[in-house]
Amino acid sequence: MNGPHDLGGQMGFGPVAPEKDEPYFHAEWEKRALGVTLTAGAMGAWNIDESRHARESLHPADYYSSSYYEIWIKALETLLKRHAFVTANDLAAGDAVDPAATPKRVLKAENVPAALAKGGPCDRPVAEPQRFAAGQRVRTKNFHPTGHTRLPRYARGKEGVIDAVREGFVFPDSNAPGQGENPEWVYTVVFSAQELWGEGADPTLEVSIDAWESYLEPA
Repeated sequence: MNGPHDLGGQMGFGPVAPEKDEPYFHAEWEKRALGVTLTAGAMGAWNIDESRHARESLHPADYYSSSYYEIWIKALETLLKRHAFVTANDLAAGDAVDPAATPKRVLKAENVPAALAKGGPCDRPVAEPQRFAAGQRVRTKNFHPTGHTRLPRYARGKEGVIDAVREGFVFPDSNAPGQGENPEWVYTVVFSAQELWGEGADPTLEVSIDAWESYLEPA
């Protein structure tokens, strides 16, 4: 979707300024925000793509005025309400006052290390043969969905070269709204900076993205 998260190439936000020796967390509450988000996700009611889409769907004014983990918590509130784990009454009271859905599973403290080590692999076999090959010129499709997509806005309708063929992976665009994993081949595509940013871009720079097969067409 064309949401507030898709900032690549957007003017007015200033340069990226990495924080030197940045800590993992800037406040104690952020540790809890991470833990609560991962534990809630482990209940099995939603997938990572629906979780990402919930963050992207925040109003731009809310998104831009929130810190990283504030965005996580606001999106988690949306997901918990959507799947009937909390209600507006619960949130207003700061306690569980309404009946709640039963989670598919509960992540217990003693199982956290194993769960984190396992992660959530999204690679899947694909029945169809790959459509493109390394070295082939391709063009990304120019679309502007209202739902989730992993094709950044700055790279739509642009011509590049397949650098590598990856494995099959869950298709985020269909997985986020619960329409199935529908795995596709993923390709690393290289673009010149001038193709992406125009004649004023540094001609020595290139940008690589990983693109699902349905994002691409022959150039």
